[in-house]
Amino acid sequence: MQSGYLQTYGSWESDPEAYWAEQAKAIHWFRKPERVFDPEEGVYGRWFPDAETNTCYNCLDRHVQTGRGDQKAVIYDSPMTGEKVSYTYAEVLNEVQAVAAVLAKLGVGKGDRVIIYMPMIPQAVFSMLACARLGAIHSVVFGGFAAHELATRIDDCHAKLVISASCGLEPGRTVAYKPLLDHAIDMAMHKPEHCLLYQRDQLHAPLHAGRDVDFETAVAAERQAGTKVDCVAVKATDPLYVLYTSGTTGQPKGVVRDNGGHMVALAWTMKNLYGVDPGEVFWAASDIGWVVGHSYIVYGPLLTGNTTIIFEGKPVGTPDAGTFWRVVSEHKVKALFTAPTAFRAIRRDDPDGDFVAKYDLAGFRTLFLAGERADAETIKWAEKVLGVPVIDHWWQTETGWPMACNPMGLGQVPVKYGSPSVTVPGYKIEVLDDEGHPLPSGTLGNVVVKMPLPPGCLVSFWNADERFRSSCLSEFPGYYKTADAGIMDEDGYLFIMARTDDIINCAGHRLSTGAMEEVCAMHPDVAECAVIGIADELKGQIPCGFLVLKNRVTRDAELIKKEIVNLVREEIGPVAAFKTVMIVDRLPKTRSGKILRGTMQKIADGMPWKMPATIDDPAILEEITAHLRAHGHG
Repeated sequence: MQSGYLQTYGSWESDPEAYWAEQAKAIHWFRKPERVFDPEEGVYGRWFPDAETNTCYNCLDRHVQTGRGDQKAVIYDSPMTGEKVSYTYAEVLNEVQAVAAVLAKLGVGKGDRVIIYMPMIPQAVFSMLACARLGAIHSVVFGGFAAHELATRIDDCHAKLVISASCGLEPGRTVAYKPLLDHAIDMAMHKPEHCLLYQRDQLHAPLHAGRDVDFETAVAAERQAGTKVDCVAVKATDPLYVLYTSGTTGQPKGVVRDNGGHMVALAWTMKNLYGVDPGEVFWAASDIGWVVGHSYIVYGPLLTGNTTIIFEGKPVGTPDAGTFWRVVSEHKVKALFTAPTAFRAIRRDDPDGDFVAKYDLAGFRTLFLAGERADAETIKWAEKVLGVPVIDHWWQTETGWPMACNPMGLGQVPVKYGSPSVTVPGYKIEVLDDEGHPLPSGTLGNVVVKMPLPPGCLVSFWNADERFRSSCLSEFPGYYKTADAGIMDEDGYLFIMARTDDIINCAGHRLSTGAMEEVCAMHPDVAECAVIGIADELKGQIPCGFLVLKNRVTRDAELIKKEIVNLVREEIGPVAAFKTVMIVDRLPKTRSGKILRGTMQKIADGMPWKMPATIDDPAILEEITAHLRAHGHG
């Protein structure tokens, strides 16, 4: 099939404002945009500055009004509880109106901030949409985040109200949220007026008299009364949400997303990038605490009349490495979006893909990966066992939607392993040296985006315009700094090699730890790996590899290490100075699946470090520390 990518990119590039004006017709506006972009507004300009709309109306009301009310909107599937519940668009609208009625009675209105601190349950999504309905600004904090992290976010956005649940569920344990919430409020300088608490059957929490309100009791009363809450018209440039980036210390960094541009961009991506049509089931196996959950569990699919899945479970262990395929088969998922880490875990537990054969995946079309680099071996394995296109794509919390992707809806372009493919229409990506000069193709440098950023990207940091300018826009004037290092090849394919702080300087050579990880992952016994740079008196920095082997590997560990050292030497060259290799049981990760390379590096170099707030299991860092000390580091 001939891709329409080049034509679409050219259409955008020749007249960006006309292009986005056309895409904006897919959205319902209370006041249609007459101006598409105002370069004088905000930090770098604002999209659709004179328009008015409402995101909840676009996600729910208009679909019900145009005959989609009986279609499934949300499927809740929880291997943790065994519960499966579906909600039609009409049913979601009723639930959201009831939650919005409760919030309004508790004094929440347009512009107020509401923190949502909940597990992966439908009530979390209903709460996000209820805030949008009222014109309130939600800030979702990943459920189970430490009290200190929650407190800093309460203080930064001056939350009027917190919506939470009694607990979250992890394999083998129940995480009590209420003590964390109470401690956070005690620590916070700013005190929310109320907490709306959803009691889960697995753990009930005592309510704080005068402050805490039982979620289900209050919502049930409004549901029973049939309370109607109209959507509040907001400016396209008004904030929809603030999302604090994971792992922040000190002053948190709140990414601000607006209403109008956000909807236009996400609606465009569902068809053009992900290739799904209204009525089809789209599953982003992530968490609403992260940007993927905001964009592609909640807003993207609902804007375009898709069915979305709220999944409370893990890729392995709930109960096994076949869980994803059960969900895809049962719910007739057309496209799945998850992190490469999830697939490395599945591959480790099921290297031959035996679980895949147990399920009917006939309707499954595409697997999308994003969140960190997808190594070629994981992609090839997924292609082999699934028999569908496996699409790596690249974006950030800050952008809110993909910057580079193989555009399935426009027609797939040829795959190059290790690359998230081509620049998405709306973005102009360049690779610059440290002085800001363009680099020739094939040269490693700083990946930047020419300003202005397209609709849907962050407009600033919450109450911190100057911080946004200095950290993202000042270093390369006229460009947004992604803080990623990469290469653009002669065909316009982008290769993201590492965060710029993961480029190591070994005896004067700039080396990508990501490239070394890719080589390590080529070894047939390796399930997943991480390479970091550690301090070395002679060379400045040297690479250190951590390998997790596949479950069924029984070969001699020392032999495997030698083979991998030789492999890196062959593929990258002796210049890599790759000699230090450790075989570990597991790697430290955030709850969203990102490997904590920065913390590992600090431990190796004997630098002070803090326990990351987003870590999945703190005990893993003790294991890594022991390995490093055994090799004379740390």
